[in-house]
Amino acid sequence: MQKYILSLDSGTTSNRAILFDHSGEIVSITNQEFEQIYPKAGWVEHDPVAIWKTQLGVARRVIRQQGLRADQVSAIGITNQRETTVVWNRETGEPVCNAIVWQDRRTSGICDKLIGAGYEVMVQEKTGLVIDAYFSGTKLRWILDHVRGAKHLAREGKLAFGTIDTWLVWNFTKGALHITDVSNASRTMLFNIHTLEWDSELLALLDIPVSMLPEVVASSRVYGVTHPEFFGREIPIAGIAGDQQSALFGQMCLREGMVKNTYGTGCFVMMNTGGRPILSGNKLLATVAWQIGDAVTYALEGSIFMGGAIVQWLRDQLQFIVRSEDVEELALRVEDSGGVCLVPGFVGLGAPHWDPYATGTLFGLSRGTTRAHIARAALEAIAFSTMEVIDSMAGDAGIPVAELRVDGGASVNNLLMQIQSDTIFKKVVRPRITETTALGAAYLAGLASGFWKDTEELEKQWKIERSFFPVVDPGEMERRIALWKEAVNRSKKWYQEH
Repeated sequence: MQKYILSLDSGTTSNRAILFDHSGEIVSITNQEFEQIYPKAGWVEHDPVAIWKTQLGVARRVIRQQGLRADQVSAIGITNQRETTVVWNRETGEPVCNAIVWQDRRTSGICDKLIGAGYEVMVQEKTGLVIDAYFSGTKLRWILDHVRGAKHLAREGKLAFGTIDTWLVWNFTKGALHITDVSNASRTMLFNIHTLEWDSELLALLDIPVSMLPEVVASSRVYGVTHPEFFGREIPIAGIAGDQQSALFGQMCLREGMVKNTYGTGCFVMMNTGGRPILSGNKLLATVAWQIGDAVTYALEGSIFMGGAIVQWLRDQLQFIVRSEDVEELALRVEDSGGVCLVPGFVGLGAPHWDPYATGTLFGLSRGTTRAHIARAALEAIAFSTMEVIDSMAGDAGIPVAELRVDGGASVNNLLMQIQSDTIFKKVVRPRITETTALGAAYLAGLASGFWKDTEELEKQWKIERSFFPVVDPGEMERRIALWKEAVNRSKKWYQEH
């Protein structure tokens, strides 16, 4: 009887389920979008119950559409949008409010106070992170302060906190497991990446009861099983990793200095730094990549808040295109952006700027500017943002970047990948399977359950679909980069000053 690994990829705009066979090939895939909620400018929310129901729905569907029985699924791996914060009642299992999404900027004021009080160095030394509204800790503090009765229930030990991985596992096990893996824990601003424990000083700083927090576990381990109600029998849950760490593993960036970029809603550049965290001097993040057994691997990361979301904006708000994939054909109608620069500060700027008050901006418009120029500028914005992070990363690690491995939805855009190669002056490598986020979670679960023997077996499965090499004159590209950086500087602190 042939068996499979079921990977659950809980993203920012949709949930998907993918079945992988023993050769690492996709056997079946299905996904379902869920609602994005924008109560105020800078606020982004999700309905946690909708996330759970759509994730369960696609998991059941992907098994059913292949005509499989549940006992043909060896294990489940889970990968998830990170930092998004859910708080629920332990007794009822009901969320106390909508999830606050990683893009949400409502806690920028809390972060300003922490920075003003001089906590930046302490937080970076313990967590590897900068103080920013991006991370879960201040979101959790906001919920306790603003949701009626939450603070009292938390003090009585009746509330549970989790990122999306934790919320899904809690539901799949009907409350039997309240866990998160080290990669997700390292994104909360509450976790000490050196001791691999929740940090009492950080919890006291944000006045968060330790009783709310999940148990922190390795990224590859059989944690428990799903309740038989959901699939007709129990299925082991054996792998958990935050989406970007999972993509790094799925890209087989297993050696120090290897770099990948995931082009999803945002863009996330990550470098394997081996068994040591590197604290950045360029406002990048030191984070736990994964833990297998007792071995912990760390990474440097640059988080870019707007990646594929820029294309969604062109599609949904400006209605320049009907489908996201149409942006490539539109941008190819012109040879360049015609001097147009798009700064993607729609929800502030992430690495290496970390300016929550920056704004989205279009510079260089003229009477001759067309939709095609703006589309081209949008793709350049994604590539330039990535370039800034890679340059900062190489400087921090002291390791030259040999190549960039790419994945995520927008990586199928050949024009974007060519622009990316031109901007970083490096080879860009796209694997045959670009669903590497889901693949990484499958690999972690498969290793723990014995589906795969070891990482050497997995490395043999990674194959190149296409490579891109720089073709633009370096002098011309340097001119474009300088123009881009000037545009970024002019977009900063807009909301703070106005």
